[in-house]
Amino acid sequence: MTSPSGIWGAVLLPVDTSGEIDWGALEEELAILCESGLAGIYTNGTAGEFHTQTEIEFDRLTMLVADRAGAAGMPFQIGVCHTNPRVSRDRLTRIAGSGANAAQIILPDWWPPSAPEVDRFIDGMQVAAGNLPLILYNPPHAKVRLSLERIAALRDRAPGLVGAKLPGGDAEWYGDRCRLLPDFSVFVAGHSVAFGRPLGADGAYSNVACLSPRGALLHWDLAASDPYRAVELETRIQSFMQTHVVPLVASHGLSHAALDKMMAEASGWGPVSARLMWPHVSAPPEAVSQAAKAAREMLPEFFEDAS
Repeated sequence: MTSPSGIWGAVLLPVDTSGEIDWGALEEELAILCESGLAGIYTNGTAGEFHTQTEIEFDRLTMLVADRAGAAGMPFQIGVCHTNPRVSRDRLTRIAGSGANAAQIILPDWWPPSAPEVDRFIDGMQVAAGNLPLILYNPPHAKVRLSLERIAALRDRAPGLVGAKLPGGDAEWYGDRCRLLPDFSVFVAGHSVAFGRPLGADGAYSNVACLSPRGALLHWDLAASDPYRAVELETRIQSFMQTHVVPLVASHGLSHAALDKMMAEASGWGPVSARLMWPHVSAPPEAVSQAAKAAREMLPEFFEDAS
């Protein structure tokens, strides 16, 4: 597999009023994503609510994405993330014939794994993956945060580990990233690619794409073609999030998945509402309305020529 790069969009779960996945709406969403121009799509990240899915739902979602993305020629990755590492390994085994371009994994996350346990986990996932490449997601809230040096050591023991989704850092961090992981895909937060792309970020599993696939692509392309415009746009993206999105964590107890789905409904690019799977709390309608108005005022280029 060619090392992944560019802007990848999360497959968000449309949830109906009874709290179940709306599979018809999901098919509509996939059709939109497959025509979006994104580098690829992925399931079961934080915004994809992997933490609330049953195994039956996981298998159905995998088959649907594999069918629709495969038919459209859209690259896709399947997240096999689970707090239980045995379940994660079983999921990885089950997707072997799906046609996925890679599988996304997280470290065991109920009890912080020791260094030998992290090694054993990566070894076991490498065996289960066979020839399927692996992407490690190590978010800021993970029980164990891995340094770049540690990731490089894991890559040495697991050649199938081809990339990681990381929080990013300052210029010094990017210098270390290029020195320690020169042939390794590093994805950072979607709202930081104007800073990160010139320094060595390979792309984003993008929160900005939850707000607007079109806008996330514009932001990424500008980071290469017009860095000054990209930085100016990034400043507005971050201002929008800090003013109209992030405060909802404190004021309403929202999760990061709730914030991403709220942005999707506020933008209206697809049939995804702010509603989350039980028991998680969703953004209230007034917050969605305020974010919708603010996004169009602060980020008008995300909505130009939109139908």
